[in-house]
Amino acid sequence: MTKTLTFAALHFSVAFTVTYLLTGSVLVGGAVALVEPAINTVVFYFHDKVWTRIEAKKQHKLSSIAA
Repeated sequence: MTKTLTFAALHFSVAFTVTYLLTGSVLVGGAVALVEPAINTVVFYFHDKVWTRIEAKKQHKLSSIAA
């Protein structure tokens, strides 16, 4: 979970900075920086869980072949 939270903080910073530089608006930058990273953070969390399962299945197959 720490990995996800640090990713969220980093993503928030990038989203705000890019949006602010494109629009010049702190309000728009803040709104985009709250919504977009929040959605991506949730997606990343589940993506990471799926990826962990895929890696575990691969490892299990390799263990079965080696045995």
